[in-house]
Amino acid sequence: MFRFERMGSGMIKDQKGQSLVEFALVLPLLLLLICGIVDLGRLLFAYSSLNMTAQEAVRLGGLGKTDAEITDYAKSHLVIGDPSKLTVTITPQDSTRKSGQNVTVSLSCPLPFITPLMSKIIPAPVLSTNSTIRVE
Repeated sequence: MFRFERMGSGMIKDQKGQSLVEFALVLPLLLLLICGIVDLGRLLFAYSSLNMTAQEAVRLGGLGKTDAEITDYAKSHLVIGDPSKLTVTITPQDSTRKSGQNVTVSLSCPLPFITPLMSKIIPAPVLSTNSTIRVE
């Protein structure tokens, strides 16, 4: 395993594999850190995008658009995630909305991790946001 060479009166170990062993010990932690950074950045971007979509969708409700139009807008402007899994909740419904009332649009969407390592450690989050505006 170790090679000993005789130099003078003492013995010296050959330490060529030391850095390889240290790298092998640190590599899993380094990969976990990189995967976490990538998925956290994607998660923050997705939440910001979902929040902006909710604000724009509720603005349509404030202008008197129907629930179907608001839902179609939200699903067509979803940047990250599957639009078919986006849940849009609008209160009150367009049949009971009147000028001067508040309308709230709530969006909820699951966001799976892109790195397989993180998906095995932490369950996929469900992003949720809402926005409220007065109907004009």
